[in-house]
Amino acid sequence: MSLQYKQEFPPQNIELGAVVALIGRANAALSRYDGLLESLINPAVMLSPLVMKEAELSSKIEGTIATANEVYQQQAGEKFEPGKDADIQEILNYRSTLRTAGDILGAGPLSLHLLRQMHENLMQGVRGQDKNPGQFRSTQNWIGPRGCTIEEATYTPPAPFILQELLEQFVEFANRLDDSLDPIVQAALIHAQFELIHPFDDGNGRIGRILIPLFLVRRGSIVSPSLYISGYLEAHRDRYYQCLENISRKGDWLGWVEFFLSAVVSQSENNLVLVRNIIELYERKKREISDLLHTDQAIYIVDMLFDTPVFRANELHKRLNIQRQRAAQYIRALKDAGIIVELRPSKGRTPALLSFDDLWKITDRQ
Repeated sequence: MSLQYKQEFPPQNIELGAVVALIGRANAALSRYDGLLESLINPAVMLSPLVMKEAELSSKIEGTIATANEVYQQQAGEKFEPGKDADIQEILNYRSTLRTAGDILGAGPLSLHLLRQMHENLMQGVRGQDKNPGQFRSTQNWIGPRGCTIEEATYTPPAPFILQELLEQFVEFANRLDDSLDPIVQAALIHAQFELIHPFDDGNGRIGRILIPLFLVRRGSIVSPSLYISGYLEAHRDRYYQCLENISRKGDWLGWVEFFLSAVVSQSENNLVLVRNIIELYERKKREISDLLHTDQAIYIVDMLFDTPVFRANELHKRLNIQRQRAAQYIRALKDAGIIVELRPSKGRTPALLSFDDLWKITDRQ
């Protein structure tokens, strides 16, 4: 029998005393990570690999099988079969939605209009584009094994006629910025409630996960929307869904909050190590490439490698606006030094496909 939505929100009288130590750990871990983010000189470049990895992992929870590496390959002109192309587009849409929503939310509160904008962006040109992108659902949906009937569903979200009321209540709570509730606990409640409401015909999980770092920025817990917990959620997928289900089954908000706090601790610590490794690699390659090429454009080459770690050989002369012959010399030197590797040799008029593999050795550990 399907569970029905019947939750009071925000929940009252959660006994947070049982997790007060974990709340402290989560805030301390997040604060250490935030301190590192604040020290970054060029965060757009340094965090670019993280953003793409989050897009990959969050989409993977929903069943996509493409990788960040394949996304960059496709953007460099590589051809894949249609199913892979669809997965890649979902990852690109996730990244675009995260960035765009972050820019908009930085200038104002969360709104129903922004949620619809996010959904329209997320679903543009992908599977699910026929499921009313940018519109809250007008029919009953349900959650369960693929192809199941509503009678076989494990959970039935609220009926369409009460969506507006629930969403307005949700947005009001999400925009509450007082100090009476710990920001990470509030983020946990926001994510769970969004998933329970399930306001769209498709894409609810991804929108709900995008809201987490955006909210933490808005509460001032982190300087940029760069705490991504999809890696933890993917690694603990069964527990993730079970904790959400237990809210409906038992009203167990505390169990969910405890799981979410553990995710924040784990991902803050993992991301701290990951970003430190990226910084160390960036500084090391900046020195190596400067010594190797003896050019003041070395920094721009390093930035390109981190921003676009898979690229065509002719991309360098375009980015640096230098002669093709000079760019070719740089490419040969970088290949000879093992800084970049050739994934595909040149063929006819198609330049070689190159990869900055040292970056993948770091990000793929996440």
